[in-house]
Amino acid sequence: MFRQSWSPYLAGAVTGLLLVLSVLISGKFIGASTTFARSASVIEQTVGIDTSVFEYFTTSNGKYGPASLPNWQLMFVVGIIIGAFVASMLSGDFKLQAIPGMWNERFGGNPFKRAVVAFIGGVIALFGARLAGG
Repeated sequence: MFRQSWSPYLAGAVTGLLLVLSVLISGKFIGASTTFARSASVIEQTVGIDTSVFEYFTTSNGKYGPASLPNWQLMFVVGIIIGAFVASMLSGDFKLQAIPGMWNERFGGNPFKRAVVAFIGGVIALFGARLAGG
């Protein structure tokens, strides 16, 4: 049906327009990093850790604590996952693979090495996003 990928420039422009519309309509900026922090509080509470001892989860009347979910931002993150899946299916690009081809060509096919590097990269990106305020 849609066997052509979008230009990254067009996708970036559409995302920018979506951001402007989000602020105009709801007064909220689109973002996802806070949802990961909030999800961490839910996971910690589920395994028996008292999140009330962490200032981060209790600040601003529990703004980031376990009671803050579900919210619009969680639905946004879920929508990103569903939308990416639907777009990849419609474009014919969807495929399951443990190691991306580009990584395999440059660094080899070790899935453990890939997982470690991906985790470290995710931690750095998430830290940077949180440091910048979301």
